[in-house]
Amino acid sequence: MSQLLWGSQRTLRALLCELVSWESCTHTEGERTFPYKVQEKLSELDYFKKNPDHLSLHKADLGRNFVNAFYKHPEAKETVVLISHFDTVQTEEYGDLETLAFQPEELTRKLHDRKGDLPEEARIDLESGKYLFGRGTMDMKMGLALHMALIEKASTELWSINLLLLTVPDEEVNSAGMRAAVKELVNLRDKYDLSYKMFINSEPSFSQKPGDDRHYIYSGTMGKIMPAALFYGKETHVGEPLKGITANYISTFLTQLMEWNPLFQESDLGEKTPLPVSLQQKDLKLQYSTQTPYRAAALYNVFLLKRSAAEIMNLFEQVAQEAALMCNDSYKALCRREQIEGVGEVQVLRYEKLISYAEGKFGGNFVEQIKSEVQGNKDWDERDKSLRIADKLMIQCQELAPAIVLLFAPPYYPAVNASDDPLIIDSVQLIKETAGKLDVEVSQIHYFNGLCDLSYVQYSDEADGWTAFERNTPVWGDTYSIPFADMLQLQAPVLNVGPFGKDAHQRTERLHIDSAFIHTPIMLESLMKSLVEQR
Repeated sequence: MSQLLWGSQRTLRALLCELVSWESCTHTEGERTFPYKVQEKLSELDYFKKNPDHLSLHKADLGRNFVNAFYKHPEAKETVVLISHFDTVQTEEYGDLETLAFQPEELTRKLHDRKGDLPEEARIDLESGKYLFGRGTMDMKMGLALHMALIEKASTELWSINLLLLTVPDEEVNSAGMRAAVKELVNLRDKYDLSYKMFINSEPSFSQKPGDDRHYIYSGTMGKIMPAALFYGKETHVGEPLKGITANYISTFLTQLMEWNPLFQESDLGEKTPLPVSLQQKDLKLQYSTQTPYRAAALYNVFLLKRSAAEIMNLFEQVAQEAALMCNDSYKALCRREQIEGVGEVQVLRYEKLISYAEGKFGGNFVEQIKSEVQGNKDWDERDKSLRIADKLMIQCQELAPAIVLLFAPPYYPAVNASDDPLIIDSVQLIKETAGKLDVEVSQIHYFNGLCDLSYVQYSDEADGWTAFERNTPVWGDTYSIPFADMLQLQAPVLNVGPFGKDAHQRTERLHIDSAFIHTPIMLESLMKSLVEQR
């Protein structure tokens, strides 16, 4: 029998269930207390009893922390970083079973009494006995459990390579944990004179389509950026509609052009990004009245493979100019029909131009006061604050209206890819061969399509394309920032090797038992030992 705490299928499964039971939905007290529990759990290992200073918590934001657990071999400089996140999405969709959402064994048993309520594929998987259900089982407490088991084995067997376990909060919203951790990764490298060999994440393997049971590993991750627009028209009473122009009217032209626009689709290595869609469109009135809505906003989701923020803003501006032209032509036709002069043409301007104009008109202190007032509103998240800052500046600069103000709203995930790296090529081949001996087919995907924290390492942007993001993100430097300069220093290749599961973020989220407790541990250990041999 294994003397390791988490060295068997049974004990690893028990560890997963314990981690899941520590409820850690994003922005809850459970997320804030979770890292302390992980620290306590890891402190049971002999290595950290002897080296307590190698197990530490570090501040992210909002009272949240990330965990560093560092196994340091006395003679090794090469270091593999094991990245995971411990926050989960909410659980309301579980209905009357919500109290069991974080109890995988109980929930899985209980679902047998509710089989008729499940989608067919989930019901078949439940009846097979091959899956463990529950929030966080797949996304991604199992990845953390696997990394904890690796740290234990490495420190017990004295592997001649360093392993750094890094588990962070907030991946499901803004990745505040990983963005904060980047600086600590640079500090650790400098403190111990480390050489980062690989960044490994263990986000789960996602099905590519319904019924797809293949296991995937990923040699990169898609990026995501969120172009946003503030539409500012001219207010009037609904009884005199021709004296104004609604922001809703203006917004429809841009949203029609942004939805599913192939200009924003990228292709690389035979893979494509999903087409862009709008994530939110609303007017900014805080209550009902018969004043027409003259301020509105929209958020658009754009996935990335190679493009920088600067390239996306240029494309966004191009499309917005086309939308403004269409809007103006339509509005001019209306004015001719109704024989009115109208309120003027809609112009397009970037946020950086708006803020420069406002500073010139009122001074920098006045602009900073507006930003500070918005930032102080605790009911608004970073997306709301981004739009409201632009909105309040436009209220003070109405001579620029009617207008479409272009900006970025958080979060921003740069794309990264290491498919051409020789070490990744060899590692992918090794994992495939290891899986083959287990009668498991593993396929490589070049870009993980679920978004993950690997976006904040191996960053490369020689043209400084991120500056367009900084200049056009209203909350930049206040409640949101990205450590681009530090990210440039973390240039080891990336790989995502995680367990197979299904239905992340759904009430039928489930983890494939053999993949989690047999196949993936063997694949990860095989990979780690191959990296040791390459020293």
